[in-house]
Formats: sequence, structure tokens, C-alpha cells
Amino acid sequence: MGLKDVLHRLASSSAELDAEELREQTQEVGGTPIGDCLDRQRAKIIGTVHTVTLRPRAGVPALEAELWDGSATLNVVWLGRRQIAGIEPGRRMMVDGLVQVHDGERLMFNPRYELKPVNA
Repeated sequence: MGLKDVLHRLASSSAELDAEELREQTQEVGGTPIGDCLDRQRAKIIGTVHTVTLRPRAGVPALEAELWDGSATLNVVWLGRRQIAGIEPGRRMMVDGLVQVHDGERLMFNPRYELKPVNA
């Protein structure tokens, strides 16, 4: 790590550093930044879970997680689920599925997902 990198890390906030790390991880797996996702586009996204809520949709339980990748947020919804072990605020995860844009909000229903190790 050079002097320029050290100065950059010292001058950046933890949120900026987190966003940068997420963008790098997305590139490594050939993923798509949330901000670049279009309607009806299949995407692989790595992000940090900001919130998790139980919000019924059409009378069916639905677990909803807001995923942030440094470029934008994506609401990930698992229909018929009340909870999924390991999906909690602060956890990193990768999701793979079809992105839908509804009223300017990006959504992904029932994606394949992989929980990433918790940073020590």
C-alpha cells in the first residue's frame, strides 16, 4: 500500500471505504452495481443489508431486506418467509435474480443468495 493509498484511507469516511470495498467485490464476481440495474435485468449483486422487515404482500408473509452496494439500494423480497437465518442488518450478502423497477424502486423477488463472512 503506497502513501497515496494510506492518505486516501485516512481522509475517507468509513461509509466511503465500505462503498469502495463493495464496488471492488462486485467487480471481482462479475456483478452489476445496483445503480446500473435496469428493469427486467438479471443481475448478481453484492451488498450490505441495511434493514430487514416483515411486510405481508397480498396476504402472504414476505421478508424484505434493503441491500446497499455503495451505488444505490435494492429491496430484496422473499415471499412466504417470515425470517431467514443470517439475514440481518450489517450482514454482507450476494443475491442473484431478476431486477424489477416499480415506481423508481428496484426490487428482486425470491433471489438465490449467499451470505458472506462477517468481518472481524
